[in-house]
Amino acid sequence: MATVSEQQVLEALKQVVDPDKQADVVSLGMVTGLTIRDGHVGFAIEVEPERGPRLEDLRKRCEDAVFGLSGVLSVTAVLTAERPAQAAGPAGGPGGAAPGGRAGAPGGGPGGRGGGRLDLPGVGAIVAVASGKGGVGKSTLAVNLALGLARQGLRVGILDADIYGPSIPRMLGIDGKPESDGERLQPMRNHGLVCMSIGFLVDPDTPMIWRGPMVMSALEQLLRDVAWGELDVLIVDMPPGTGDAQLTMAQRVPLTGAVIVSTPQDIALIDARKGLNMFRRTEIPVLGIVENMSYFLCPHCGERTDIFGHGGARETARELDCDFLGEVPLHLSIRETSDAGAPVVATQPDGPQAQAFMTVAAEVAARIEALRAGGRKAPPRISID
Repeated sequence: MATVSEQQVLEALKQVVDPDKQADVVSLGMVTGLTIRDGHVGFAIEVEPERGPRLEDLRKRCEDAVFGLSGVLSVTAVLTAERPAQAAGPAGGPGGAAPGGRAGAPGGGPGGRGGGRLDLPGVGAIVAVASGKGGVGKSTLAVNLALGLARQGLRVGILDADIYGPSIPRMLGIDGKPESDGERLQPMRNHGLVCMSIGFLVDPDTPMIWRGPMVMSALEQLLRDVAWGELDVLIVDMPPGTGDAQLTMAQRVPLTGAVIVSTPQDIALIDARKGLNMFRRTEIPVLGIVENMSYFLCPHCGERTDIFGHGGARETARELDCDFLGEVPLHLSIRETSDAGAPVVATQPDGPQAQAFMTVAAEVAARIEALRAGGRKAPPRISID
């Protein structure tokens, strides 16, 4: 199948007329961030903030126009209202919209589905793995937690929600791109897990220079437009911090709960407290705190060294009246297996490092079951003053 060109996409978009300005969206300079990869097309449509809520039909017409081209497998267009639209200007820009959304799928930008909740039929529980800062081993914990839950007989998926730094494809040893039937993307699979990541859809060396609305829309589409199938648990590897991605998840996704990851030292725990309190503020149950890199085990002599201190996360959990889920050591085998795409729980399940993750998985599974039995109310809408 022939690959569609940028010029073909722009020519198709020239047939879409802005109803208010009576000119096509390309001539008006509204099309930005055009990306094309293996038949998957993505772009943003920049509009004035006050027009965003009523231009969903324009966004859909742009998607339909491009999807009609030969060689196009899927199209994702998002509305963004970060700046007033220019009178004229070339298409393209520093970033791109997430390719791979289903054709004709409503976006989650200012003119998208608004404040409605995302529906993920067939997914029993959704657990966010979060941290207040980067560098604490959150993604390693998320992957091995997912594998630990799978080893308990659960059907588990993992969503890499770190749009700016996706690492799940490498950690799970998965290459290539997902297939699409024109309606939904099929998740990738390895080690008994199904997964999806923006890393499957863009070149790994491409910087994701995206505005907040584009990130939020991409997250929603990675959740909504993937054929997850029947899952007992979907683990979401969150980006670090307490920004747009976390608020989008709290507002739009029926999260069952959140797991907070921290290292023992004070500077990491300060940020972990912020992450924990953000979920509490949005009424998302915090399942507990995990102390990662809790201590160092020498791979040669087995001697233990508390490089970052020890027990800080357990003490923080006690102070904040939160459950402590377990501690995971800093060990060479965990790093090596993660880098090799063969996580330690999948390849060395009986070893002590894998057992540390299995302990955390058992604690998380018990809390998910307790929440299911007790029920919980939906998270509130969030307004930031």
